[in-house]
This record gives sequence, structure tokens and C-alpha cells, in this order.
Amino acid sequence: MTTPATDHQSATATATDQPGGLRLNDVTLTLGDGDTAVTALDHVGLSVAAGEFVAVVGPSGSGKSSLLAVACGLQRPTSGTVHIAGTELTALSDRQRTATRLRHIGFVFQQSNLLASLTVKEQLLLPLHIDGRLDTAARTRADELIEAVGLTHRAGSRPHQLSGGERQRAGLARALMTSPAVLLVDEPTSALDRVRSAEAVRLIAEQTHQRGTATVMVTHDTAIMDAADRVYEMVDGRLS
Repeated sequence: MTTPATDHQSATATATDQPGGLRLNDVTLTLGDGDTAVTALDHVGLSVAAGEFVAVVGPSGSGKSSLLAVACGLQRPTSGTVHIAGTELTALSDRQRTATRLRHIGFVFQQSNLLASLTVKEQLLLPLHIDGRLDTAARTRADELIEAVGLTHRAGSRPHQLSGGERQRAGLARALMTSPAVLLVDEPTSALDRVRSAEAVRLIAEQTHQRGTATVMVTHDTAIMDAADRVYEMVDGRLS
């Protein structure tokens, strides 16, 4: 489960060569001040190439959620840099980071976070509608993604009509709708049983490789890691 330094250096070079990859350089995140300060991330270096699926495992409180928050630009690191699709995320304004998240980052949440009033297809079209890019091509892409995650028969269904696994698959399709360079996945199997957990992770890996996203999944579930290309362990804000 641990990754030797030589392997990490090789992975860094690979991801750097890929303009669509994700790269965190020596990232530290300190929360609070003085005696109450907590180091959520401690000199983290992580590079993920386009089309690569990386899992980060660790217990609650180890820094996994902080890693995702920094990787998507919701949280500025105390030091270090984050690069996405060839752009230094940490150098952007708040407005520019928001635009980058919308266009270049897909997020699969622990709970699917689907909007109760929208059908599966409408969930996918919403990000393009917000960005002013809703057209015939977008509708075609939504149909293709819905088919790819096996929900064609559920395209007109609303979240309360879906099973837990179907909601998670709809969330994945929505995250891929903008053709993101980076896909961040937060505990995707917490609400699923063992069989559906394995299916969900295999689907994430499949879509990562087919669509060329740089995917990071954080999880405490060590039983679903076989689908990942690389696995890191996070303990007390450090990756090993």
C-alpha cells in the first residue's frame, strides 16, 4: 500500500508530461492559529496523470477531505501549489477558481447530492445550463453518459425513484458531463453494500481510463482498492 519515493518521482514526471493531469507540489494546509492550529495536510506531493485512477485510503480525520478541498480549489493551501490541466489553481482569483471547477473538475460526492426535482437527464444538463453551453451536442453527450453508466431506462426518473447504486451512477455521469480534466471522488461507497460498492468503483475506473480523466478517490474502505492504478495511505495529513 505504501509508495516508494522512486515510484512517486516517476509518477510525478508522468503526470507533469500530461497537460490534463493533477499535481500537488509540497502542499501544507494549517487550520486555526497558535496553540489550536492543526496541520490538516503536511507537505503533500501527489501527481495523477490523465487516464490514471489513484486511491487514497485512511481513517476519518486523516486529512482525506482536506486533500480534496485543496485539489478542487475550495481551500487555499497554506503553502505549496496545485496544478490542474496545466493551470496553477492556487494562483487564480476566487472567481477564476470557480470557473475552473465548473469546466475542468468533476466531483462525485459521498452522498449523490442529486436535486430532488430533476430527472437523471436534467441532472446532467444542469452544469452546462449554468455555464451557458446547453445545446444539442450537450443533450447527446448526456444520453451517451447515461447509457455508459447503465441508466438509459432511468433517464426520466427522479432521485426518489432510484436505488442507492443508481443514484451513485447518476452522480458519476453528472460529474463527467463537462469532460473534466480531473475527477475527485469522495467516499463513493459509504451508502452501498459490498457488491454495489465493487460495481461503483469498477465503473469509476472504467470511465477514468476511457475518458482520460485524472481521478483521485478517497476512501476508508480498503476492500475496494483493486481497481485503482495506485494506492496511497494518508495518516495525520501525510501521504505514504
